Amino acid sequence: MSHSSTDYNLLAATKFTSNGNNNKNGNGAAKNGPMDIEKIFGENAFDLDEMQSRLPKDAYESILATIEKGEPIDLDIADSVALAMKEWAVERGATHFTHWFQPLTGSTAEKHDSFVTPNKGGGAIAKFSGKDLVQGEPDASSFPSGGLRATFEARGYTAWDPTSPAFIIENMNGAYLAIPTAFASWNGEALDHKTPLLRSNAALNKQALRVLQLFGVEGVYAVTSTVGAEQEYFLIDEEYYFRRPDLQMTGRTLIGAKPPKGQELDDHYFGSIPDRVLSCMLDTEKELYRLGIPVKTRHNEVAPSQYELAPLFENTNVACDHQQLVMITLQRIARKYGLVCLLHEKPFAGINGSGKHNNWSMSTDAGMNLLEPGDNPHDNMQFLFFCAAVVSAVHRHQDLLLVSVAYAGNDHRLGANEAPPAIISVFLGEQLEDIFTQLVEGSVKESKQGGLLGLGSSVLPNLPRHASDRNRTSPFAFTGNKFEFRSLGSSQSISFPNTVLNTIVAESLDEMATQLETRLETGETLEQAVGEILSKVIGDAIDIVFGGDNYTDEWYAEAEKRGLLNLRSTLDSLHHMLDEKNIKLFEKYAVLSEAELRSRKEIWVEQYFLRINIEGETTESIARRMIMPAAVRYLKQLTDAANAGKDLDLDVDGITDTAKRVADYINRFQKAVGNLIDQNKELGGETAHEKAEHMRTNVIPAMKEVRAMADRLERITAHDLWPLPTYKQMLFVK
Repeated sequence: MSHSSTDYNLLAATKFTSNGNNNKNGNGAAKNGPMDIEKIFGENAFDLDEMQSRLPKDAYESILATIEKGEPIDLDIADSVALAMKEWAVERGATHFTHWFQPLTGSTAEKHDSFVTPNKGGGAIAKFSGKDLVQGEPDASSFPSGGLRATFEARGYTAWDPTSPAFIIENMNGAYLAIPTAFASWNGEALDHKTPLLRSNAALNKQALRVLQLFGVEGVYAVTSTVGAEQEYFLIDEEYYFRRPDLQMTGRTLIGAKPPKGQELDDHYFGSIPDRVLSCMLDTEKELYRLGIPVKTRHNEVAPSQYELAPLFENTNVACDHQQLVMITLQRIARKYGLVCLLHEKPFAGINGSGKHNNWSMSTDAGMNLLEPGDNPHDNMQFLFFCAAVVSAVHRHQDLLLVSVAYAGNDHRLGANEAPPAIISVFLGEQLEDIFTQLVEGSVKESKQGGLLGLGSSVLPNLPRHASDRNRTSPFAFTGNKFEFRSLGSSQSISFPNTVLNTIVAESLDEMATQLETRLETGETLEQAVGEILSKVIGDAIDIVFGGDNYTDEWYAEAEKRGLLNLRSTLDSLHHMLDEKNIKLFEKYAVLSEAELRSRKEIWVEQYFLRINIEGETTESIARRMIMPAAVRYLKQLTDAANAGKDLDLDVDGITDTAKRVADYINRFQKAVGNLIDQNKELGGETAHEKAEHMRTNVIPAMKEVRAMADRLERITAHDLWPLPTYKQMLFVK
């Protein structure tokens, strides 16, 4: 996919059918006319076009320089921007504004303030100043800080992020203006995901510009990473959701037997989209278009009732904000259609879970994609330089990449045959891997070409074939003009994974640029210096490159020989977060101080403990109050039937055998529940780390034992007595 604005123009020129209100017909679709994307795209976003039409020329040029070139924001223009923003928002029906931020909870936060200010005459006017725009002061006391401030210290600040457009959120009873902001403590430490992301963008920009200058590239003033994040999700009927305490409390089913038919036939993947689901998708897309979010693709995913939405590329900071809005909008619009959107990584055991592929690249303000190989990548020194920097960064910081995706929900996916393994490797494709091998051996003479792919019929065209196939098992794959980081979980914010990517690549570019400067100063030609640097850098990192099947036992053994990390769980990954090299990395590039990094580890360990603790107690509650009574009622029905049959001198051996089996399952189930009760009573220690380890070592195995017996009971208990909606109902009623 191109990173240029042409994609957005093509998107805006396309028309689909929308179903965007509550006037539904019998199949759940709303009765609406065609959706004119060109007309509605960005109408609820205060974007550059809107600013240009409303701001004085000098104010617009000033804020444009900040957005496109990273120049410091001129606070003298704040009043002009605030006035224009307020007038635009009021025209759109907004009565309130909020500083919209991303605390370390992983979700978003907002506090609404009215535009209305009383005047001397006893009336009221809509007022919004530059001060209101630039800074807010939400109470920070209830947001996680990981020890960055004392519990009694409540002051926190939000700071306007001018690089991400403000937007309108509408409700049937009104609307409000949301202003993307950073969130910091009274002492200035980052309490959010946006602040370090912006810092990492600055670090990457600085080092990438150094490299481009050495390559003689002119007319480039800024480099930013770009991201397109694919979103997988499930949609189920809301009736079933509200009858499942586990889905309500934890986002996943803690109990539930696999249905006879799941995804084995591969008939759901890319299949025809059911009417109600398609109506929901169209309505969601309409709202995303209005927010200026360039969604491009929709389709059925592998599992029943699983779907995917994918946007075009945007600058990483904006893409991260938009990704949060995508998740919020999916969940909000689904309810209009009697559906619930499940974003958990593994809402249903035994079938495919949900991830979020993070397609990452680097682009200049002139529209140049720095990871575009060109027709002959072996001749493209600049591309190879940037590509090698990424590969080197991944090799050096496998641990940080796994830290960035480590949390309880994702433990259900990573390492399974539905998601990348917990071993980081890089897939380059046959063509690029061959070039890298030639570089390590000394020099590059040719690139493997793709050619044309004949399809065996004169009526079908010959297709241009890529020089390499895709590898769906790789956690970090080069896919033409970007790297696809495939290990992210479906419910997580993409901000920290991209903060890590920006920072580790900035470090590689910094070191490689320094080497290049030194060699050029000694009189080496650019081509000679780059060749020698690439040979050394790639040679040092070549162990991370793997083009085979990442799911095989042979790869696990091979990865161990290569010295690659295999961090199988959240706690294994977080253990490496404060390694000395990681603290030095984030401090060197002013992305996170040691205190800020330590706070994040504390928060994420505590969140792991809390999530598993909630799951353990929810499992216990369902087992004791729902499953056990249902099983006992069924046993009573069987024993009553057996006794009645004996009174009539009937052969009741089948009923008796079934009753014995149910009784055996109940006894084993009760034993497992008793163990879980004991484990839930113990927290494992005083610190978050001790409690988290208790959850992993004791509570999770106890939950699995309860589930195993509950699922056996589900398969044998009378359907009309079973208290929970089954997988068959939830996955196949659409």
